[in-house]
Amino acid sequence: MNVRVADASLADARMPGWLSRENTIAKAGFNRWLVPPAALAIHLCIGMSYGLSVFWLPLSRALSVGQPAPATCSDMSVTTALFTTTCDWRVSDLVTVFSIGIVMLGLAAAVFGGWLERAGPRKAGLAAALCWSGGFLVGALGVYLHQLWLIWLGMGVIGGIGLGLGYISPVSTLVKWFPDRRGMATGMAIMGFGGGAMIGSPLANILINTFKTPTSAGVWETLALMGGLYLVAMTCGAFGYRVPPAGWQPEGWTPPASKSAMVTSGHVHLRDAHKTPQFWLLWLVLCLNVSAGIGVLALASPMLQEIFGGQLIGQQGVGLGQLDAGQKSQVAAIAAGFVGLLSLFNILGRFFWASLSDKIGRKVTYATFFALGCVLYAAAPWAAGIGSKALFVAFFCVILSMYGGGFATIPAYLADVFGTQFVGAIHGRLLTAWSTAGVVGPFVVTAIRQAQVDAGIQGAQLYTRTMYILAAFLAVGFVANLLVRPLAKRWFMSDADVAAAEAKGTVAAATDRFGSYGIGRGGVSAGAALAWTAVGIPILWGIWITLSKALILFG
Repeated sequence: MNVRVADASLADARMPGWLSRENTIAKAGFNRWLVPPAALAIHLCIGMSYGLSVFWLPLSRALSVGQPAPATCSDMSVTTALFTTTCDWRVSDLVTVFSIGIVMLGLAAAVFGGWLERAGPRKAGLAAALCWSGGFLVGALGVYLHQLWLIWLGMGVIGGIGLGLGYISPVSTLVKWFPDRRGMATGMAIMGFGGGAMIGSPLANILINTFKTPTSAGVWETLALMGGLYLVAMTCGAFGYRVPPAGWQPEGWTPPASKSAMVTSGHVHLRDAHKTPQFWLLWLVLCLNVSAGIGVLALASPMLQEIFGGQLIGQQGVGLGQLDAGQKSQVAAIAAGFVGLLSLFNILGRFFWASLSDKIGRKVTYATFFALGCVLYAAAPWAAGIGSKALFVAFFCVILSMYGGGFATIPAYLADVFGTQFVGAIHGRLLTAWSTAGVVGPFVVTAIRQAQVDAGIQGAQLYTRTMYILAAFLAVGFVANLLVRPLAKRWFMSDADVAAAEAKGTVAAATDRFGSYGIGRGGVSAGAALAWTAVGIPILWGIWITLSKALILFG
């Protein structure tokens, strides 16, 4: 143990001073409202992982730009696709990048979570910036050389590591800065992950069209430029991180006597968290909530088109297969508006539900997700059957708000159950549930749909079985959440162990050192206003673009 501590101390000593954890400890007068914009700057960048699909169709014609047909090769194996320089890539091979990235997110968060707690959020944020932006640059090289394996390596593996580090980097810090508003604080940051695609996708479209030429799809140039932009934005976010001194609390605030036994005042060590049944119950809770939601996201556009078909453009009783090319294009545009609306509710739900959980508790919040989700999934086939587009869309907007809310609420749930000392690292390990759900959800939904298609089922009935199975997922999640109980005292660290953990890389708070107002009193300052403006402008631009597309749905 002493050897590991010595090694870690030696490694920290070799790091530049501005990267050391000691130099991230906030000084007197620091405004805690500067930390959420720093977290948002990172999450808005890595959230583009949800928007990578904007590149797949242009890349599927990377070699045959301007030609009447793609340069395809019959019976091309995956190995051939990885190394070919003469065949256009299949969309199915390109989509694998997203799956690799989500798997690497969970693995990186689990593996590096403990290091993050020791090294601090600044180092983790900078590492995330280098990996995420570097993944885009390696991907750009892969497009330029027409080597799919480089795209898998860059945007999948390297970028996925950046995803994991960037996702968990603010969690522990925000929970410690906002002990009075844990859910709201983590909701603000994780809201950015949902909003990344809302900004990045239209930006990528603009850049692709700008760089596109008769001989180039414009993708490698777009990836290179976006990689550079993400490097700058995420580096600014990383250097905006500050951690509070050990024992700090907002001035004038004292921890209220908890009305719920679920909220602990103790701390569980990282090495013990995964040994508890509560960890695995929460793992199952997150996995099932995400599996249901991500399955819908994977098929949102075709689902709306296949269920309502010509009804979307005023052609009552006309199925999708009966429409001509022009009509199908109109239907696809309306479905794109549906996807945009779901993304917006995914984002807003992250802040709304996480903030609400501060009032009603995390367990009740998740119980609401599962109970209401069951009802809405089970009712969706009925809405489709009566041809009510408005009800169908409304049901799924609420469902996706709870999908996003689940992501934003789980860090605060973990802090309530396991304490705040190692919550970032524990959250990192729990995110392996997301990696699992990212594979399970889309696989289950697409497999059921294909079975229905093979059976000759069309229209509103095509997704009925899918909706009922997703409702069953949430029913199991409801039971798992119900079984979460407060931890036994034997799992908590002693006061001496907590003090020793806090002493590594930080200093204790002292009232006379921080002035009469204390750190993070709150309020508006010029620096905070500037930081919020810097992240707020792109968010508002993304919302405006999304709403303008969503209006087509009701036009």
